Amino acid sequence: MIFDSHAHYDDEAFDEDRERVLDEVAKSGIGYVMNAGCNIESSKASVELANRYRFIYAAVGVHPEDANEFNEDTTGILKSLCKNKKVSAIGEIGLDYYYKDIERDTQRKVFEEQIKLALELNLPVIVHDRDAHADTFGIISKYMHHGLRGVLHCYSGSAQMAEAYIKHGFYLGFNGVITFKNAKKSIEVLKSIPADKILIETDCPYLAPVPKRGERNDSRNLYYVIQKACQVLNIERDYFIKQTCENAKNLFNIAD
Repeated sequence: MIFDSHAHYDDEAFDEDRERVLDEVAKSGIGYVMNAGCNIESSKASVELANRYRFIYAAVGVHPEDANEFNEDTTGILKSLCKNKKVSAIGEIGLDYYYKDIERDTQRKVFEEQIKLALELNLPVIVHDRDAHADTFGIISKYMHHGLRGVLHCYSGSAQMAEAYIKHGFYLGFNGVITFKNAKKSIEVLKSIPADKILIETDCPYLAPVPKRGERNDSRNLYYVIQKACQVLNIERDYFIKQTCENAKNLFNIAD
């Protein structure tokens, strides 16, 4: 079955028809969805979705764009949410230097605090890295030898850096970006890593693949991502679906 390793069904883009969309997703061959939190509110919503839908699992965390919201109570709230058995990761966490309104020092501090929480709870991390490749890798490298594991969601770094992440057991997430005309770098990375380190994702409602680009994304569009990846890697569709599903289940410690 297909595993969408990164989604945001708590997003307001689904407020008018969330139940219908998720019912259709469940009937479409999507067996698992990891819904990633971006702040305390969305983390709580992700857990609620996981409680309501058998095939949804939750990640809880504070996204770098919301790093200013992180305070002395945040870690305790996240830790409490992690008591739910369907919380399988800390995320979406990381660094985003594209937007200038969140101080980089604040982002780095919040990122490290949540990495420490993940290690304390023995959970993997779901990492957001936008225009911050060196600092993201530098921070993660500090904790790799402490047993840190996780995925670089929507990976946009170099093939060389990808090799370094893979060497330390991390997975890389690929989504609709690989179907875009300017996806040369992502395609290069996809070709360079072993199949057992690939995750597929939507990042819905964002990053819909061609031919749905510009529309609201959902997990059903993973079929376009799978088609493109199989063309690039010259492998069978069923094998790729099974492998990427097993990869995600292994990372998130999800058993049938």
